[in-house]
Amino acid sequence: MSLQGKTAIITGSNSGIGLGIAHEMARAGASVVINSFTDSDEDHALAKSIAEEHGTEVRYIKADMSKPDECRALIEKAGACDILVNNAGIQHVAPIDDFPTEKWDAIIAINLSSAFHTTAAALPKMRAAGWGRIVNIASAHGLTASPYKSAYIAAKHGIVGLTKTAALETAEEPITANAICPGYVLTPLVEAQIPDTMKEYDMDRETVIKEVMLKRQPSKEFATVEQLGGTAVFLCSDAAAQITGTTISVDGGWTAL
Repeated sequence: MSLQGKTAIITGSNSGIGLGIAHEMARAGASVVINSFTDSDEDHALAKSIAEEHGTEVRYIKADMSKPDECRALIEKAGACDILVNNAGIQHVAPIDDFPTEKWDAIIAINLSSAFHTTAAALPKMRAAGWGRIVNIASAHGLTASPYKSAYIAAKHGIVGLTKTAALETAEEPITANAICPGYVLTPLVEAQIPDTMKEYDMDRETVIKEVMLKRQPSKEFATVEQLGGTAVFLCSDAAAQITGTTISVDGGWTAL
């Protein structure tokens, strides 16, 4: 499908899932804004590279998603926001009684509150344009739980709830809000964890992937950033105009268990 003439803002998108979504949005013809909290030459070079690869406009705008004012400023600096993909996120693993307060606060701020602030800033622009798509990147952990990930799971469950509320508030408008719930995705960050996990469990690569990392993912295959990007683009299509307020799992059957 074509997203020509649309502007897509993707938070936390200079690597991993967000970068994969940025590529697919650009491939579909959208003007794209990528984002992170850094402001390096590499960030701006990445935007230029995506633009050249797909023949569309791509800009990099710095904004720290832990800061409400910067979340809202990102939308304003972009100028237009037809498509908002809330992807920014961090993780920390610890038992509840040992979970550092500052880590809890940071995860809730970046993984959940940032989506509230960007959505609040984006909705007036979508209404003025007469069209809008909100795609929130939740997680299989937005629908189920695991031990030692209290803040992440609370935030991702919150993202699902925020998505439903946004969908209801825009239900009679040409605006939709949906959440994608990935399982394990093969990102550079996950790829980098594989060698250490192989050493820890004394297993070869294939075994550690299937028996340790993808233990809860029945397909025993990682999702890819391209698949996540393709799902996001579909949710922006005319075919998805009546899909709103729901979750789409890209988790190899994880939440079917």
